[in-house]
Amino acid sequence: MYDSEPVEEPTTKEKFASALGSVGKFILSFIETVVVALVISVVIYLFVMTPHEVVGQSMHPTYKNQEMLMANKIVYKVGKPKRGDVIIFKYSENQDFIKRIIGLPGESVMLKDGKLYINGKLLDESHYLQSSVYTNGGQYLTEGENVTVPAGRYFVCGDNRPHSSDSRAFGPIDEKDIKGKAWIVYYPFGQFRLVKHEIYQGL
Repeated sequence: MYDSEPVEEPTTKEKFASALGSVGKFILSFIETVVVALVISVVIYLFVMTPHEVVGQSMHPTYKNQEMLMANKIVYKVGKPKRGDVIIFKYSENQDFIKRIIGLPGESVMLKDGKLYINGKLLDESHYLQSSVYTNGGQYLTEGENVTVPAGRYFVCGDNRPHSSDSRAFGPIDEKDIKGKAWIVYYPFGQFRLVKHEIYQGL
């Protein structure tokens, strides 16, 4: 019989080099994961979703001051905005607004006795406005006046009518300024919810 050759134990230097190699592979793998995650996040931010902070009381109590929500940027690339959609749009170079679409391109919008009418029909807003809410006129749309929404534009209003600067004041917004359709409220975490978009009957 032959004696088996003794197995040489790795030296301390070899053990250290092996451990160092394992750590290096782990760090490299971790960096690759972080880079991939960052790339995905950037792509989502640029092309799919955009975050928005609610500033002010114009949509209260539907959406409250300092709530954070995510808007879908894809939906309006494959379809048109609809009445009742809650949207994020560019108001100025450094400010975005959140409002609800009321009037569509080509429609007439009238304000009468504190209520909005679309093409002569009363708009039922009872799902998000209390019956006591009175919609005042503004510089663009005054009480008793009827205006036609130009092509490619949308008439928008805040749900908190007494405290909202919207199309009643500055007129319909351009479709190209719409950044996305509100999707989820993600902060505060305890208020996490899907955004509800209104559907109106008879219009």
